[in-house]
Amino acid sequence: MTSPATTDIRAYGGWRRRRGLGLLGLGTTGTFVALGVVAAVVLAVSIDARSLLFTGPPAALAAALVLVRVSGVPVAHFLVRRVRWSYGKARGHTRYRAGVVVAHPRAFQLPGVLAATRLLSAEDAFGRHYGIVWDRRAGLFTATLKVSAASTWLAERTDADTWVANWGAWLASLGHMPTIRWVTVTVDTAPEPGSALADHVDQSLSVDAPEPAVRLMRQLVGTAPRTAARVDTYVSVTFDPTRSPAGLDDMTTALGELGRTLDALSSVLGVCGVTVTGRASAAELAGIVRGAFDPAARADTTRVEDDPTANLTWADAGPVGAEEHHDHYRHDSGDSVSWAWHEAPRQNVPADVLSRLLAPGPFAKRVSIQYRPLPAAEATRVLEEEVNAAAFREHYRRRTGRDETARDAYDQARARQAAAEEATGAGVTLVTMYVTTTVIDIADLPRAVAVTEAAAEGSRIRLRRLWGSQSAGFATTLPCGVCPAELTRRSW
Repeated sequence: MTSPATTDIRAYGGWRRRRGLGLLGLGTTGTFVALGVVAAVVLAVSIDARSLLFTGPPAALAAALVLVRVSGVPVAHFLVRRVRWSYGKARGHTRYRAGVVVAHPRAFQLPGVLAATRLLSAEDAFGRHYGIVWDRRAGLFTATLKVSAASTWLAERTDADTWVANWGAWLASLGHMPTIRWVTVTVDTAPEPGSALADHVDQSLSVDAPEPAVRLMRQLVGTAPRTAARVDTYVSVTFDPTRSPAGLDDMTTALGELGRTLDALSSVLGVCGVTVTGRASAAELAGIVRGAFDPAARADTTRVEDDPTANLTWADAGPVGAEEHHDHYRHDSGDSVSWAWHEAPRQNVPADVLSRLLAPGPFAKRVSIQYRPLPAAEATRVLEEEVNAAAFREHYRRRTGRDETARDAYDQARARQAAAEEATGAGVTLVTMYVTTTVIDIADLPRAVAVTEAAAEGSRIRLRRLWGSQSAGFATTLPCGVCPAELTRRSW
């Protein structure tokens, strides 16, 4: 028997689902409530055994609703979401129609979670203008950097390892910037409509070129293959001026601080294997959103984005009509399906593990990875709580006489490892991923879903469809600073 040949490829891992002081998959609050219910039932039975006839069935039903899971969530949570979805649909909250010719102050408002946003234009230290998405409800500002990532397939393995290490250090530095709420990296891929080459040749042709040369170039454009794809990568930084120790009282001061923060962050990205090509202008952000809502007009919006004289506004970005279904989202000329990251790879993976998921496919696709850095002081407290919770579960397992599972041992080791790494200077970041695929013909939607889920499986990623939250997932994959975890904390 011969052993397989080993290759010197560095692997990465250590992701861990955040777990509180809970048992049986419950959170801390749910665990104490369950223990209180059990104690009440036992006390009632000890007083009068016949009370079990009245307390037993409700307790069993409550236990089934909390402990039985559907698609990874408790049945109670699933039913609450379904009821809220039915209520919102009955009230018409899942449909949107823009007032194109109606004189109304909200005629051009974007749908869903983007309704509270407004597009601003700011100026950097060099006099160049860039766009900022302002969340008026939360007071957050989001600016987007356009980047071009280097391929690890064409680089030395040591260079790729250095890029990953520098990226980890870049994320760790965010914990020392209290004004940074989260950073979203979006990779937008779509089949090239065939107009990019024609537009480039038309712009490059000289007016004095000989007629035979012009005809030859146009024939080459007409016979060129049109199976190329467009890939755009964005790094969106969401800024919270209320967290600044300097006290940013007005918008001008806040935007000035945001500009300086972007300069500091973009200067370090160069050693992470990406090249910052500039900041997205207001017209470019509007074009990106417009192309997502109306994929049939993507070629036209791309031309507008590449035109420095374009004057697209936030009023041009929204759809004319949109309707959210429980399993997909219909908007203008497209239909989209969105997923969220359900489980990270359990094993160590190479640096290019996401290549299949991020690679262009037959349908338009956006993959957004969102990093929410914990402040350095809070990171220590959170990791100590995670270690204490793991120790509590271990003590409970021993007291109840249960055997230790491989997952319990792995989770406890990961919690201790994370605390040890943080003690030596590592940062702590909450990571989530969202994926959206879009088709123009709704008949292609099942195939697009199958292709995306297969690509995720090939990248060792488990996705879960955002049932009843398709519009929010769609907006999260746009460079607009939407964070679903933040939305759940708001009182609407």
